[in-house]
Amino acid sequence: MESTRTIVVYLYPGMTALDAIGPYEILRGLPGAVVQFVARQRGPVTVDSTFLRLQADLSCDEVTRADILVVPGGNAPAQMRNPDTLAWLRCLYPTTRWTLSVCTGSLILAAAGILTGGEAATHWSARGMLRQFGITPSQARVVRRGNILTAAGVSAGIDAALTLAALDCGQETAELMQLFIEYAPQPPFTAGTPETAGPGIVARAEAFLRRDAAP
Repeated sequence: MESTRTIVVYLYPGMTALDAIGPYEILRGLPGAVVQFVARQRGPVTVDSTFLRLQADLSCDEVTRADILVVPGGNAPAQMRNPDTLAWLRCLYPTTRWTLSVCTGSLILAAAGILTGGEAATHWSARGMLRQFGITPSQARVVRRGNILTAAGVSAGIDAALTLAALDCGQETAELMQLFIEYAPQPPFTAGTPETAGPGIVARAEAFLRRDAAP
Protein backbone atom coordinates (compact mmCIF):
# COMPACT_ATOMS: atom_id res chain seq x y z
CA MET A 1 0.00 0.00 0.00
CA GLU A 2 1.15 3.55 -0.75
CA SER A 3 2.33 5.47 2.30
CA THR A 4 0.30 8.50 3.32
CA ARG A 5 1.36 12.00 2.25
CA THR A 6 -0.10 14.59 4.59
CA ILE A 7 -0.57 17.85 2.70
CA VAL A 8 -1.34 20.86 4.88
CA VAL A 9 -2.79 23.94 3.17
CA TYR A 10 -2.77 26.97 5.45
CA LEU A 11 -5.83 29.23 5.17
CA TYR A 12 -6.12 32.76 6.54
CA PRO A 13 -8.41 35.78 6.11
CA GLY A 14 -7.63 37.80 3.01
CA MET A 15 -5.66 35.06 1.28
CA THR A 16 -5.88 34.59 -2.48
CA ALA A 17 -8.01 31.53 -3.23
CA LEU A 18 -6.16 30.29 -6.31
CA ASP A 19 -2.87 30.35 -4.37
CA ALA A 20 -4.26 27.45 -2.36
CA ILE A 21 -6.65 25.79 -4.81
CA GLY A 22 -4.19 25.71 -7.74
CA PRO A 23 -1.60 23.62 -5.86
CA TYR A 24 -4.39 21.61 -4.21
CA GLU A 25 -5.66 20.39 -7.60
CA ILE A 26 -2.19 18.95 -8.31
CA LEU A 27 -1.13 17.71 -4.90
CA ARG A 28 -4.42 15.99 -4.03
CA GLY A 29 -3.66 13.49 -6.81
CA LEU A 30 -0.31 12.36 -5.40
CA PRO A 31 -0.19 8.76 -4.21
CA GLY A 32 -1.44 8.47 -0.65
CA ALA A 33 -2.42 12.15 -0.46
CA VAL A 34 -4.39 13.30 2.57
CA VAL A 35 -5.17 17.02 2.32
CA GLN A 36 -5.83 19.09 5.42
CA PHE A 37 -7.12 22.65 5.19
CA VAL A 38 -5.89 24.36 8.35
CA ALA A 39 -6.48 27.81 9.86
CA ARG A 40 -6.01 29.48 13.22
CA GLN A 41 -9.52 28.30 14.02
CA ARG A 42 -11.83 25.75 12.41
CA GLY A 43 -14.54 27.09 10.14
CA PRO A 44 -15.01 29.28 7.07
CA VAL A 45 -12.18 31.57 5.99
CA THR A 46 -13.03 34.59 3.82
CA VAL A 47 -10.57 35.15 0.97
CA ASP A 48 -9.39 38.47 -0.45
CA SER A 49 -12.34 38.96 -2.79
CA THR A 50 -14.70 38.76 0.25
CA PHE A 51 -17.14 36.80 -1.97
CA LEU A 52 -15.70 33.34 -1.38
CA ARG A 53 -15.09 31.30 1.75
CA LEU A 54 -12.93 28.21 2.13
CA GLN A 55 -13.50 25.74 4.93
CA ALA A 56 -10.81 24.94 7.49
CA ASP A 57 -11.49 21.53 8.98
CA LEU A 58 -8.63 21.72 11.47
CA SER A 59 -7.07 24.41 13.64
CA CYS A 60 -3.34 25.06 13.80
CA ASP A 61 -3.29 23.71 17.35
CA GLU A 62 -4.45 20.33 16.02
CA VAL A 63 -1.72 20.02 13.37
CA THR A 64 1.85 19.30 14.43
CA ARG A 65 3.36 17.75 11.30
CA ALA A 66 3.08 17.75 7.52
CA ASP A 67 4.80 16.04 4.65
CA ILE A 68 3.97 18.97 2.38
CA LEU A 69 3.09 22.47 3.57
CA VAL A 70 1.43 25.03 1.28
CA VAL A 71 1.48 28.71 2.28
CA PRO A 72 -0.60 30.96 -0.02
CA GLY A 73 -0.26 34.69 -0.50
CA GLY A 74 -2.75 37.50 -0.26
CA ASN A 75 -2.96 39.54 2.94
CA ALA A 76 0.54 38.43 3.89
CA PRO A 77 1.38 41.49 6.05
CA ALA A 78 -1.23 40.52 8.65
CA GLN A 79 0.25 37.01 8.86
CA MET A 80 3.77 38.40 9.02
CA ARG A 81 2.75 40.30 12.15
CA ASN A 82 0.96 37.34 13.77
CA PRO A 83 3.31 35.70 16.30
CA ASP A 84 1.09 32.64 16.68
CA THR A 85 1.13 31.95 12.95
CA LEU A 86 4.89 32.45 12.69
CA ALA A 87 5.53 30.20 15.70
CA TRP A 88 3.30 27.47 14.25
CA LEU A 89 5.09 27.60 10.89
CA ARG A 90 8.48 27.42 12.60
CA CYS A 91 7.37 24.31 14.50
CA LEU A 92 5.77 22.66 11.48
CA TYR A 93 8.54 23.31 8.95
CA PRO A 94 11.11 20.83 10.41
CA THR A 95 8.58 18.01 10.00
CA THR A 96 8.07 18.65 6.27
CA ARG A 97 9.64 17.05 3.24
CA TRP A 98 8.58 20.03 1.14
CA THR A 99 7.32 23.53 1.82
CA LEU A 100 5.68 25.47 -1.00
CA SER A 101 4.77 29.16 -0.94
CA VAL A 102 2.72 30.91 -3.58
CA CYS A 103 2.78 34.63 -4.38
CA THR A 104 3.40 36.67 -1.21
CA GLY A 105 3.39 33.50 0.85
CA SER A 106 7.18 33.68 0.54
CA LEU A 107 7.07 36.84 2.66
CA ILE A 108 5.33 34.88 5.43
CA LEU A 109 8.06 32.23 5.29
CA ALA A 110 10.68 34.97 5.42
CA ALA A 111 9.02 36.62 8.42
CA ALA A 112 9.03 33.24 10.18
CA GLY A 113 12.76 32.87 9.53
CA ILE A 114 12.19 29.78 7.38
CA LEU A 115 13.24 31.48 4.15
CA THR A 116 16.59 33.25 4.50
CA GLY A 117 19.08 34.71 2.01
CA GLY A 118 19.50 33.55 -1.57
CA GLU A 119 16.81 33.88 -4.23
CA ALA A 120 13.06 33.40 -4.02
CA ALA A 121 9.95 34.09 -6.07
CA THR A 122 6.98 36.19 -5.08
CA HIS A 123 4.33 38.39 -6.67
CA TRP A 124 5.98 41.03 -8.84
CA SER A 125 4.59 43.84 -6.66
CA ALA A 126 6.24 42.40 -3.53
CA ARG A 127 9.78 41.96 -4.79
CA GLY A 128 10.95 44.98 -2.80
CA MET A 129 9.58 43.47 0.40
CA LEU A 130 11.63 40.31 -0.14
CA ARG A 131 14.76 42.45 -0.34
CA GLN A 132 14.01 43.78 3.14
CA PHE A 133 14.66 40.24 4.41
CA GLY A 134 17.97 40.01 2.55
CA ILE A 135 16.44 37.77 -0.12
CA THR A 136 17.01 38.39 -3.83
CA PRO A 137 13.70 38.35 -5.73
CA SER A 138 13.71 36.20 -8.84
CA GLN A 139 11.64 36.70 -11.98
CA ALA A 140 11.37 32.92 -12.37
CA ARG A 141 7.99 31.27 -12.02
CA VAL A 142 9.38 28.77 -9.52
CA VAL A 143 12.54 28.85 -7.40
CA ARG A 144 13.75 25.83 -5.47
CA ARG A 145 16.08 26.10 -2.50
CA GLY A 146 16.55 22.76 -0.82
CA ASN A 147 13.13 21.57 0.30
CA ILE A 148 11.50 24.99 -0.17
CA LEU A 149 9.77 25.96 -3.41
CA THR A 150 8.60 29.53 -3.89
CA ALA A 151 6.24 30.48 -6.71
CA ALA A 152 5.58 33.83 -8.34
CA GLY A 153 2.10 35.33 -8.36
CA VAL A 154 -1.09 33.29 -8.05
CA SER A 155 -1.15 31.11 -11.21
CA ALA A 156 2.51 30.14 -10.71
CA GLY A 157 1.36 27.98 -7.81
CA ILE A 158 0.28 25.38 -10.36
CA ASP A 159 3.79 25.34 -11.85
CA ALA A 160 5.32 25.00 -8.40
CA ALA A 161 3.00 22.15 -7.45
CA LEU A 162 3.86 20.28 -10.65
CA THR A 163 7.55 20.82 -9.93
CA LEU A 164 7.06 19.49 -6.41
CA ALA A 165 5.09 16.49 -7.71
CA ALA A 166 7.96 15.57 -10.02
CA LEU A 167 10.51 15.92 -7.22
CA ASP A 168 8.48 13.83 -4.78
CA CYS A 169 6.90 11.23 -7.06
CA GLY A 170 8.70 11.40 -10.39
CA GLN A 171 8.09 13.24 -13.65
CA GLU A 172 5.56 10.70 -14.95
CA THR A 173 3.26 11.35 -11.98
CA ALA A 174 3.59 15.09 -12.45
CA GLU A 175 2.81 14.78 -16.15
CA LEU A 176 -0.22 12.66 -15.33
CA MET A 177 -1.55 15.36 -12.99
CA GLN A 178 -0.86 18.01 -15.62
CA LEU A 179 -2.89 16.03 -18.13
CA PHE A 180 -5.76 15.48 -15.68
CA ILE A 181 -6.23 19.24 -15.26
CA GLU A 182 -5.42 19.88 -18.95
CA TYR A 183 -2.82 22.45 -17.98
CA ALA A 184 -1.56 23.66 -21.36
CA PRO A 185 -1.55 27.46 -20.97
CA GLN A 186 -1.89 29.59 -24.07
CA PRO A 187 -2.67 33.04 -22.63
CA PRO A 188 -4.56 35.33 -25.00
CA PHE A 189 -2.34 38.28 -24.04
CA THR A 190 1.29 38.87 -23.05
CA ALA A 191 0.43 40.97 -20.01
CA GLY A 192 1.23 38.32 -17.41
CA THR A 193 4.32 40.03 -15.99
CA PRO A 194 5.33 43.68 -15.56
CA GLU A 195 8.18 43.01 -17.99
CA THR A 196 5.77 42.07 -20.79
CA ALA A 197 2.73 44.18 -19.97
CA GLY A 198 2.59 47.72 -21.31
CA PRO A 199 3.47 50.61 -18.97
CA GLY A 200 -0.14 51.79 -18.90
CA ILE A 201 -1.36 48.40 -17.69
CA VAL A 202 1.39 48.23 -15.07
CA ALA A 203 0.50 51.71 -13.80
CA ARG A 204 -3.18 50.80 -13.49
CA ALA A 205 -2.30 47.57 -11.67
CA GLU A 206 -0.02 49.40 -9.25
CA ALA A 207 -2.72 51.99 -8.54
CA PHE A 208 -5.24 49.23 -7.85
CA LEU A 209 -2.84 47.46 -5.49
CA ARG A 210 -2.12 50.69 -3.60
CA ARG A 211 -5.85 51.32 -3.21
CA ASP A 212 -6.45 47.74 -2.12
CA ALA A 213 -3.70 47.98 0.52
CA ALA A 214 -4.92 51.27 1.95
CA PRO A 215 -6.38 51.01 5.49
